Amino acid sequence: RGPALERQLGWWRERLAGAPARLELPTDRPRPAAQSFRGAREAFELPADLLDGLRALGRSEGATLYMVMVAAFQLLLAKYAGTDEVVVGSPIAGRTRREVEALIGFFVNTLALRTDLSGDPTFRGLLRRVREVTLGAYEHQEVPFERLVEALQPERSLGHSPLFQVMLVEEDAEPAAAGLAGVELRRLAADSGTSKFDLTLAFGAGADGIDGSVEYATDLFERATIERMIGHLRRVLEQVSADGELRLSAVELTGEAERRQVLEAWNATDAVYPADATLHGLFEAQVIESPDAVAVVFEDESLTYAELNTRANRLAHRLRGLGVGPEVRVGLCLERGLEMVVSLLGVLKAGGAYVPLDPGYPAERIETMAADSGIAVLLTQDRLGGVLPDTGGIPILRVDADWEAIAAGSAENLDSGVTARNLAYVIYTSGSTGRPKGVMNAHGGVVNRLCWMQAEYGIGAGDVVLQKTPFSFDVSVWELFWPLQQGATLVMARPGGHRDPLYLQEEIERRGVTTLHFVPSMLQPFVETADPARCATLTRVICSGEALPAALVDRFHARFPSTVTLHNLYGPTEAAVDVSWWACERGTSANIVPIGRPVWNTRLYVLDTALRLAPAGVPGELYIGGVQVARGYLGRPALTAERFVPDPFATGAGARLYRTGDRVRQRADGALEYLGRLDFQVKIRGFRIELGEIESVLRRHPDVRECAVVARGDAGEARLVAYVVGAADADELRAHLQRSLPEHMVPAAFVALDALPLSPNGKLDRRALPAPDFAAPVDTYVA
Repeated sequence: RGPALERQLGWWRERLAGAPARLELPTDRPRPAAQSFRGAREAFELPADLLDGLRALGRSEGATLYMVMVAAFQLLLAKYAGTDEVVVGSPIAGRTRREVEALIGFFVNTLALRTDLSGDPTFRGLLRRVREVTLGAYEHQEVPFERLVEALQPERSLGHSPLFQVMLVEEDAEPAAAGLAGVELRRLAADSGTSKFDLTLAFGAGADGIDGSVEYATDLFERATIERMIGHLRRVLEQVSADGELRLSAVELTGEAERRQVLEAWNATDAVYPADATLHGLFEAQVIESPDAVAVVFEDESLTYAELNTRANRLAHRLRGLGVGPEVRVGLCLERGLEMVVSLLGVLKAGGAYVPLDPGYPAERIETMAADSGIAVLLTQDRLGGVLPDTGGIPILRVDADWEAIAAGSAENLDSGVTARNLAYVIYTSGSTGRPKGVMNAHGGVVNRLCWMQAEYGIGAGDVVLQKTPFSFDVSVWELFWPLQQGATLVMARPGGHRDPLYLQEEIERRGVTTLHFVPSMLQPFVETADPARCATLTRVICSGEALPAALVDRFHARFPSTVTLHNLYGPTEAAVDVSWWACERGTSANIVPIGRPVWNTRLYVLDTALRLAPAGVPGELYIGGVQVARGYLGRPALTAERFVPDPFATGAGARLYRTGDRVRQRADGALEYLGRLDFQVKIRGFRIELGEIESVLRRHPDVRECAVVARGDAGEARLVAYVVGAADADELRAHLQRSLPEHMVPAAFVALDALPLSPNGKLDRRALPAPDFAAPVDTYVA
């Protein structure tokens, strides 16, 4: 009590200030709201020669075997959790003061050992840090742990213990000093079926080596996961005992067998496809097969394959006369309908690449994209004249008002001069600097993707595909071109209809739709409102664009009959649409719906920050290789070099990987699970958004001093929230953003703050941002 206690508490307050509330280890099951303390134990042994090496390493740094094990364990946990700060608990028997022992007997306590692993030190460097941390904790061990928790007031939860969730226990080799650690190890050896913490590593050294065990919470982990973790710990110990000068980033968890599994088994995707084909060439081949079949329908209008081909050819000849050819970009500012399909095919037939300019975007954004893309021609409709950008003299063709002149052109197919390597489209995504970036994709990657899709799902003349995705979103690529290459019918939803579940149900019933796509946030209202009896023709629903919740999969299967299958696909704009796939089978339960396995001729790698393969179960960044990787960002060579990196696993020269920024892990069967973003990029209703772009536009407002934008799930779905320091009100800020950004990038709520909350190191503390009130005023409420 008194000054002595305050001195020790002051040291702990400083040592643990700003420590993470929880070590975010990847678990096999979601953390329950309250710990059940159910557990199991897995034992292991390490040989005597490894023990000798670890002891020698410790002696060279004035450290004990215990300190070496703490350092190795914290390194393993850091790699698993993707963090550079780890807190573990450790029991200690206090004998530093004989008078204390004489008064109260054997005194036991628990220490919280917090280690900073940042800066990529050598393992020796880490060991020095651990030694300093441990000795400091020993010097201040007399503060009871309960008193420390009371003083620090950490975030409390029934779901996990405070300050740390992982324990390390050493059995002292000297019987007289075995104390609590020995008791604890013997308790673990009995496998009591309980676990106080998420994980407890216990070990003891003997003449034959190290005997140890890992006790784990069975609410969180499977036995196979713990077995892999023990193997990874052994690999860490073997590497650092052999070379203490290894940088932490150079310590590999993946063994040779795991490496072969990733490279040779899980990425065995080689397949034969028409590598020289083009998108329009495959359509022209289908025209020969089924000229009189209905190709495309919009409301009360339709075109056969032959009619669609003729119209597209006439437009293509006109575009050719305006200088369109290979690598020439053509802007399309069009509403969904027959004219959109004709225009897309016309641009490709002329040899050009199309650039979607969504008429629903603000005029400023359309103008920015048109200027950045360097379009040579703009195709539009007469009724959209009010939203067209200033093209600076670029020719404008109105495919409705100017059609009489366009129709005078030849109806014959052109020799486009395009190969599979030529550009097919440029689609813009959100940019972190406030400037959208155009992604360039060539014909070959898209053709591979469509050929895989046909082999997997196999549509034909009897199928009807509903096209409802905005064509500024890359899912529209397969919606538009896949059915037209297979003799199926393409039904174009009316503009805005993709947001109306009842309209979609009517179209499914009216047109006999068999296939359609949803982003999960739109699938949910469809599942809740649709009448399965009116969707009797539906056979497959494909999801992509954002994480698919497991609960939504269960609701879908409960509502729709077994004749309707659900599929989860994944792919960024920087690849030719989707790169992985997963069939959501009935009767299987999963906490995370996988994004699955790679499609044809595509490689997917989970890598750490040093571009080393992460083993199964360990999160890392997803990298994409193979034929579907995009060419890069239009006019942005530096950004292209940053995101498209050399492929260290390729055998051929010039191969590249795309860094997705997505945090994933591979299951034991090779299927990938999406865990979230590594940066501040998010997906809202299927649209990928750089939060930095919104912040950049917000800061342009003269009354905004500071701001931060986050995606929050407080209201049950992800919504954007802007936190603003300044005098501007919400309506003014919303109007300011709407002049530059599309609707899906305008925050749903604005929160005024006197100052942004900062962490102890001076960075924005996003966790401390208050929850907003999403309730809208009655007079502006929209159902």
